[in-house]
Amino acid sequence: AITSAAKTGQIGDGKIFVFGIDQAVRIRTGETDTDAL
Repeated sequence: AITSAAKTGQIGDGKIFVFGIDQAVRIRTGETDTDAL
């Protein structure tokens, strides 16, 4: 979705770096991992 919306075909379109996620944290509640999703 991001690439189709951001791609113009021109120099300056940018790059997206994708990394693995080790842990998720919901700041408001302190929930972690799948509970945070």
